[in-house]
Amino acid sequence: MSATIDVVEMLRSGAQATDAALERLLPAAEVVPSSIHKAMRHSVFAGGKRLRPILAMEAARAIRAARGLEGLPDGIEELGAAIEMLHTYSLIHDDLPALDNDDLRRGKPTCHVAYGEAIAILAGDALQTQAYEVLAGLKCPAAATVRVIRLIAEATGTVEGMIGGQVLDLEGEGTKPTPETVNAIHRAKTGALIRVSIVTGGIYAGATAEDVERLTTFGRKAGLAFQIVDDILDVTQDSAQLGKTAGKDLATDKATWPAVFGIEASRNDAARLIQEAFAALEPYGQAAEGLRTVARFLVERTH
Repeated sequence: MSATIDVVEMLRSGAQATDAALERLLPAAEVVPSSIHKAMRHSVFAGGKRLRPILAMEAARAIRAARGLEGLPDGIEELGAAIEMLHTYSLIHDDLPALDNDDLRRGKPTCHVAYGEAIAILAGDALQTQAYEVLAGLKCPAAATVRVIRLIAEATGTVEGMIGGQVLDLEGEGTKPTPETVNAIHRAKTGALIRVSIVTGGIYAGATAEDVERLTTFGRKAGLAFQIVDDILDVTQDSAQLGKTAGKDLATDKATWPAVFGIEASRNDAARLIQEAFAALEPYGQAAEGLRTVARFLVERTH
């Protein structure tokens, strides 16, 4: 991999590969019952950056490159597609009136606004189910497949996982956030899926136990930095720039990093975390430059 990576091209090609896999793996809109499949596709193809699948791909590329192998392992885009299905399911449910009650996501009407609450709930359920069907058929050794499925299930579950983080976030509304609370929410609600995208991408490519430990450290720190930046953007950008309703965190007394530490300290924390994440990748040298490039994008993005 060259010393300078074109991040725009890397993101474009990674998103394109993910979208092609999603198009192939999701039921067509015309398949009966068409209402659910239209709703699923409405949210999946609403313009996401596909950062989690790209992180999985770049982790796989790093592990292969460190062993003198070029390119991506066959079928890695299906792992990315499954992760994107899980991410989208979480967004559909997060936006529901009972949770964040938002009507804008990725610049488009949220699923329940476009298709009604009942279909939106079922669309989220269906994407979660579809994701595990895809994961069960991954083109990697059976032991790796089982490990990937278990890690992803844990990362999306209730104990330090995505659902548990959502519960902590919901129960924390209207209360004064503490550093401990906001850290726990961010590591679980958003950070866990980012971390597991990186780790499972590495496992798919044949990562050793030592590799997994390094990727876990990188993913944990990069995932937290991502959410801190997301919190900052919520209070510094408008809805058109974000593609979702700006100011929601402040309006609903969400436990956010800026609410506890302030904007400037939050920016400094995000920058520090990315540097610490990079340190975990030092043994891979240039082989991990793709992962570093995505991490830089995570903290430098404006929407």
